[in-house]
Amino acid sequence: MPIKATRALVTAALDGSLKNASFRTDPYFGFSVPSSVPGIEPHLLYPMKTWKEKAAFDKTARELVKMFQDNFTKFEDKVDAEVRAAAPEVRLAAE
Repeated sequence: MPIKATRALVTAALDGSLKNASFRTDPYFGFSVPSSVPGIEPHLLYPMKTWKEKAAFDKTARELVKMFQDNFTKFEDKVDAEVRAAAPEVRLAAE
């Protein structure tokens, strides 16, 4: 992520303008991601679009989700149901 884009995102979050952006749900982690922010090239907000090999991105993203899930099992008995429900879960069909 270029520093200029990072700064634009942080500025938008701090000045409140990010709340006016449209959002999409990340298919790997399930959190909200802005789909457009003034001053940021749109492809940067879609990580898969920054990879030449889409299958490699998918494989890496799924592995990262699995790492989060495996790590979370150490702590899930210490948190409430709402936190457990927010754990990452791939929301794409395997291809």
